[in-house]
Amino acid sequence: MIGILIIGDEILSGRREDKHLAKAIELLSERGMRLSWARFVGDEPAHITAELRHALSCGDVVFSFGGIGATPDDHTRACAGVAAGCELVLHPEARELILTRSRAVLEKEGQPFDPDHPDIVRRLNMGRFPQGATIIPNPYNQIPGFSLDGRVHFLPGFPVMAWPMMAWALDHLHADLHGQGRQLEHSVIVYDMAESLLTPMMLELERTFATVRVFSLPSVDHPVHGRHIELGVKGTELEASRAFEWMRQRLTNIGARMGPISVR
Repeated sequence: MIGILIIGDEILSGRREDKHLAKAIELLSERGMRLSWARFVGDEPAHITAELRHALSCGDVVFSFGGIGATPDDHTRACAGVAAGCELVLHPEARELILTRSRAVLEKEGQPFDPDHPDIVRRLNMGRFPQGATIIPNPYNQIPGFSLDGRVHFLPGFPVMAWPMMAWALDHLHADLHGQGRQLEHSVIVYDMAESLLTPMMLELERTFATVRVFSLPSVDHPVHGRHIELGVKGTELEASRAFEWMRQRLTNIGARMGPISVR
């Protein structure tokens, strides 16, 4: 399974709107993969550490967004070290990338480069990862993210950096998972029928088609369809198609009035 953690008080307070969830779903879908779970957590070290312990122990591929900078409210790197039971150490490749980036920025500004300057030393903190971590390249400004156990990945909170870094990890570290989550959805609009009347049929469908999941999305005030239920199935292409035809026949048998069909 694949999960994401989105870290930051600014998301929970509403000061910033989360964009990572929708983009993560998009990046996974493009590769025939799907998201199994998502969690939001504020800038509370104990909570971050607990979530990262779960991520490291659950066996899932996990992407963590946010909190890997070097300001006082960036706790994710330290929490990752606690969760993994490892000290933070300056990753040698991250060190070179950060120094190279710092030199380029200062030269562009006409400023001298001193690797021992306090500002440079503070920037190097962004390359301090739990011992044994591997880096994730950052094409935007070369300040890397990192991975633990080859499946828990730590990315910045900035979308312009995080999204290409997630794409890189999916393509270079998890290419073997591409296509494994590809699913098809079939649904139909059912008018003026209570969900309670459809529930027995839905339960029977999942017993008959063990790999297919059924979903029911009721609406009471849709501008086009009015009161209705979007009833559907999702699964592999063959099984979803078979289950949907089975469901439509059962709906016909109970006299359901059906509307548009959707396949996606």
